[in-house]
This record gives sequence, structure tokens and C-alpha cells, in this order.
Amino acid sequence: MRAICFDVTVAGYLRARALARVWPAAMLGRLGTASLREVPEPRLPGPEWVELEVLGCGVCGTDISTFTYSVSTALEPFGSFPAVLGHEVVARVAGGGDAVDLVEVGQRVAVDPMISCAMRGFADDETCASCRGGHAATCLRSAEEGRTAFADGPIGRGMMIGYHRDLPGGFAERMVAHQSQLYPVDDIDNRTAALIEPLSIAVHAVLSSPAREDEPVLVIGSGTIALGVVWALRATGFRGEVIAQTKRPHEARLAERLGASGTVKPGAEARKALLATGAAAHKPIVGAEVYAGGGFPLIFDCVGNRASLDQALRFASARGRIVVLGCAARVPDLDLTWLWARELSVRGFMGYGAEQWRGRTSHTFEVTRELLGETGTEVSELVTHTFPLSRFREALRAAGNHRRSGAVKVQVEP
Repeated sequence: MRAICFDVTVAGYLRARALARVWPAAMLGRLGTASLREVPEPRLPGPEWVELEVLGCGVCGTDISTFTYSVSTALEPFGSFPAVLGHEVVARVAGGGDAVDLVEVGQRVAVDPMISCAMRGFADDETCASCRGGHAATCLRSAEEGRTAFADGPIGRGMMIGYHRDLPGGFAERMVAHQSQLYPVDDIDNRTAALIEPLSIAVHAVLSSPAREDEPVLVIGSGTIALGVVWALRATGFRGEVIAQTKRPHEARLAERLGASGTVKPGAEARKALLATGAAAHKPIVGAEVYAGGGFPLIFDCVGNRASLDQALRFASARGRIVVLGCAARVPDLDLTWLWARELSVRGFMGYGAEQWRGRTSHTFEVTRELLGETGTEVSELVTHTFPLSRFREALRAAGNHRRSGAVKVQVEP
């Protein structure tokens, strides 16, 4: 089968570091270590595993960071390479083992990419605390080989498919998954179904850090996760003020269609929105402007770089809550004064899992699908670009430079 393969190499890392300042996009082209090639089809490692035909897969910011070697090395022990990336997957069930009873051949499914203890081959009474609680995203065994047997040995280390030597992701024609990862989506179109994974990140964060009706909320970011947070706030019933900070006009229009009360650009417009909350500006002897009074009690930072984190800390009200969804890593020269001076709470979220929702326990994918049906929101508008596997370099370049391409979400459709 055809797949986009990627390997972590010393030569690739050194090349990326050398090009980072002068030509960072080069690693998404022919100078990079990603390539489209024929690879053996994955085989089912057990009776509860399923064969999938990939119908679509979104390109995530983390994929771009991986291809360009700009992602933090802190998580390197929790992945295994070479790998076929891609974790925002919609697929069709093509077959399965004898014990598969949760899905049927021909069904279309969204794939939870997180690797659980069950997938690693551990029995129910051996599962880790995270997996017992329904949160495979933080499985405590992600740095270990498991018991499930593949052709070349036991299942490798890894947090999620796509960053795993034994479990190819969605940038391929076919893949395998454990039946516990699959959620039927026959009632929605493929492009919307492939958005369930990133939308579920937003839903998980909104359910875990609910907004209060009398509080204004600030959402920082122009990508799918940020726009998904705007949608998730409205879909889960929040009716208060939601200010979306976006960079470009088409992103602002999407934010408004998804429920934003208003949109602002970074800089002067964002400052004006902050002052409208009752904040007063002050200028220290040295350094940037600071504020007192007012502020946003709840901020979702969906970017995760130094500028966005600094803004979130400065714009938060006293005892405000900051939710970090952008993949923040090493952040040089970040002033944490406001973290303690305003008694702020900062929480980060990884993925999705078991949610307490309307009196029952449901997986975030199920909640997201339910909300999509209830709201009828055309979230497929977030998908601005699609490419076949044969044009994967164009897909990566579009996803890697939103300013130039105008992309919000790029999907590969094998």
C-alpha cells in the first residue's frame, strides 16, 4: 500500500536546524525525510483488531512540527519510528478479527488515536490508573513495550498512532486499529468525521474548564482547535461573551459563524477588548504595558508560544483560569509574574477520554458527535484544502504556512 513515511534521523535533525532560520519550509519539501512509498500492509495483531480503509485524515500542527523537527524532544521517549503519521482519521471498516463485536464491515468510523493498556495487551486488572479512568491519552505505559505481538516483536512504545512504528496513521491507504478506538460516524460526511478528533480536544477542554455565564471568555488562536473551542462553548450551552482573537478575515468570519460574540486581531484590537472588561493600563519603568482590574476570567490559549502565553498571563483577571491547548514546549524569556501575583490557575489538556455528560459517562468522541447532530453546525467549512496522497508535499506546505495558503484545516484523502 502507499503511505507517507517519516523517520527521525540525526542527518534530518541537523539539516532542519541548519535550515530553520533561512528556509524552514524546506523540510516539508524534498529536503525533508518524509516520502511517499510502497510499504507492507499492516496485519491484525489480535482477534479484537480491525482492518481500516482510510477515507480522510487531517494534517495537525504537531505533524508539521514533527516533519520540520521543531517539536520538543521531551516526548521522544514516548514515540517510536519510522512511522506513518496522521491521527485525525475517518475510515471504513474493511475486516476484523474473530472477537470484533463493536463495529461491522462497511461502517465508517472516527478513530481515537490514543494507545491504551488494552491495545498494549494488558488485561483489565492490569491496566494503569489513567486507562482505568478512561483516559488513554495519559496512559502510564506509553514509554514501554507492551505484550501485543507484531511481526517484528512486541508492540513498541508510544502515546498515539501515527507516531508509532507498529501502528501506521492516516497518511496511508490502509491501517489497523483496536475496536475500542472506533466510533461509528455513518450519519455525517467524511470531512466532518475527520474533524471529530480535533473538535474533541476542544470539547474535552470546555467540559473540563466550564465557563460561567457572567464571565467573558477570550479564545486565542486562528486554527481548528481555537475555532473548535468557540463552537464547543456554544454547543455545550454557554451564552456569555466569547471574544475570538484571530489573524485573518476569513478566520474571523468562521469564528463568528461558529458563535463568537466578537473577533479581534492581536495587538491594538485585543488591547481594546481587554480595556472594555474594566482593565486599566499602566506602564512600568522598563518593559511592556501591564494592566489592573477587569481582565478575562477564562482564557483558552490555542497557540502555545511565548507571545500567546505572555498575553494570556497579562490579560487574565485576578484568580483567572488559563487553559493551554496549544502545544507549548520550551518557552524562553516568559515572565511568570502574573501567575503568582494574580493567583492564576493554568491547566493543560491532552486529547480526550471519559466525560461526565448529561448524567452518564461518554467518550468525548461520542459527545462531539452528539453535539454536531444537535447544533447542525457546518463545521466542514473548517476544511479549506484537500489533497490526495500523491500531492502530500503540497498538503504539508499549505498546512505549514496558513498566512500564504489561507488554510484552516488541510485534509489528505487517500
